[in-house]
Amino acid sequence: MGGSHERSAAYGPVHGLLPADTTEDVRTRGAGVSRQIAVLPVGSHEQHGPFLPLATDTLVACAIARAVAGSYPVHLLPPVTISCSHEHAAWPGTVSISSVTLHAVVRDIADSLRRSGVDTLVLVNGHGGNYVLGNVVQEASARGERMALFPAPEDWEAAREHAGVVTSLLTDMHAGEIETSILLHTSPEVLRPGYETSDHVSDDRRHLLTTGMSAYTDSGVIGRPSLGTAEKGRELLASLADSFGAYFSLLTSGS
Repeated sequence: MGGSHERSAAYGPVHGLLPADTTEDVRTRGAGVSRQIAVLPVGSHEQHGPFLPLATDTLVACAIARAVAGSYPVHLLPPVTISCSHEHAAWPGTVSISSVTLHAVVRDIADSLRRSGVDTLVLVNGHGGNYVLGNVVQEASARGERMALFPAPEDWEAAREHAGVVTSLLTDMHAGEIETSILLHTSPEVLRPGYETSDHVSDDRRHLLTTGMSAYTDSGVIGRPSLGTAEKGRELLASLADSFGAYFSLLTSGS
């Protein structure tokens, strides 16, 4: 993954979420690169059916960010764990912040990073409802700042094909084959029994923003989690790490 780009002074994350870097690790890693890039996982705290944890999107975003940081000389940040999950409000446990707040948090983080010499920020988004992150990147780019949103739908499609994921991206909307596979690979201890029998398909979701998820699923699942495997999860992350190479080249060009 990532060719010759190896992350220097990399230590394992704490409980799979928090980087264990010291300030010396950050200094060492930044000494040999042409441009300082930080990677920010953005997850959510929302229902994922009866078998996946509320923190699923955060766990997935962190897994992708770790795969990227393991292959490229980037600074791995701790995750944003609560975001825009308003469409899941019908289920207990879901917590949201406004899109305005999420926009401001990401802007503040980017501003702080620039003051410390890190001028490029990559947002690794684990929740499809965080539409505002696209606007954050658009606006930053218009101001001449370097920012990117990863993975794009095309990266997910390439990963799906590489890993042999059967379910389409349309069908695999929430708590389905992809998320189940990644957690089976990275955090199997957090899965509860039941994903093997919880498949539910609802491809026509044109009124989702108006009605929320509850109009399309009783369980909270839209997808085929029964098809999830740890091997698919491993290959999904490997493909995404490879796909990040194009982002790394783009963000470091013209330094």
